[in-house]
Amino acid sequence: MTTKTTDRKGRLTLGERFANRTVIVEEIDDTAVRITLARVVPEREMWLQENRAAAAAVSRGLVEARAGKLSSVGPDLAADAA
Repeated sequence: MTTKTTDRKGRLTLGERFANRTVIVEEIDDTAVRITLARVVPEREMWLQENRAAAAAVSRGLVEARAGKLSSVGPDLAADAA
């Protein structure tokens, strides 16, 4: 536990560990605040977080790509568009 003092504008320096990070500041009550490190997912990418089957397919594809298991056939854009 560390004691810190806010400046005249109510700002508080959290230290290097929190530098350039996104945090959630949760007011617990009038005397307590919780600060949690967070990551933000853009709205346009949220579908992947919400779709477990798609997320699993992407994960499998990444594992296969790292292992060098790449397709020898190029994509069929016309079929994909249909």
